[in-house]
Amino acid sequence: MPEIDVLAVAKLPPFLLEPLRERFRVHERVHETDPAAFSALAPRIRGIAASGESKVSADLIARLPALQIVSVMGVGYDGVDVAAAKSHGAVVTHTPDVLNDDVADLAIALMIAVARRIPQADAHLRAGRWPDGPMPLARRMSGERLGLVGIGRIGQAIARRALAFGMPVAYTARNARPELPYTFAPSVRELAARSDFLVVITPGGAATRHLIDAEVLRALGPRGYLVNVARGSVVDEAALIEALQNGTIAGAALDVFDNEPQVPQALRQLDNVVLTPHIGSATRQTRQAMADLARANLEAVLGGRAPLTPVPECR
Repeated sequence: MPEIDVLAVAKLPPFLLEPLRERFRVHERVHETDPAAFSALAPRIRGIAASGESKVSADLIARLPALQIVSVMGVGYDGVDVAAAKSHGAVVTHTPDVLNDDVADLAIALMIAVARRIPQADAHLRAGRWPDGPMPLARRMSGERLGLVGIGRIGQAIARRALAFGMPVAYTARNARPELPYTFAPSVRELAARSDFLVVITPGGAATRHLIDAEVLRALGPRGYLVNVARGSVVDEAALIEALQNGTIAGAALDVFDNEPQVPQALRQLDNVVLTPHIGSATRQTRQAMADLARANLEAVLGGRAPLTPVPECR
């Protein structure tokens, strides 16, 4: 389908960009780099290739009269105006399921790292401080109480792993899931109050912005740890920094931030946090699977077939 024009709105990895170039005429971020060229090109654009962090606004969609699909390489799509796409007649797709295991693995790794202070122990040894004395005692994770803010595919994958550590699992969500063998909490605050580790794995967007606020952190308490592998916007970062500085909670492990890739200096200076640069799905195998699915969605829709993995709002 080399005659079909696709707009890449993000810096796509080579293992997605190169296969797309073999099938389509791909225009990389021309809407940002060359507005005049984009104005001439816009009527021909039939697909958008995006990342999970991309912004696809109603204004951009309105400028693309032939648009049929916004294909997101990522499970999150809160930067895409789905309502505008639907009213325009375009479908939005994403890449669920293929990254469940990697994100769940990282959530468990962050829980262990923050409780056992693994980065701090590494720094202690590398700085040559071991001969001066041992590290202070850390905190056990096994057997502690896990609270999941969200119980979708990734949340359930985290829960299954936590059971192997002997952790009682509770969750909160819009609705209880009676078919799941975990305890339901009707609110995030109530879940935090009964958790030692509160793991955030809920979608981003306006509906969940600052869902984890000062009140929730107070409920989590001075023995509790916050772990966020969802979206930075779900956590009130200013309230979290204050809670960490004041000992309101024991610590935090964060893979996502509100203004990525900028991370507040106050967070980076704290000794009771573990920080990673949004690497939840960052393995070769999973990123390749995500790229393959994002490409397959584009090929399906632009080839006149049904999308493979439309977002829930487009099903």
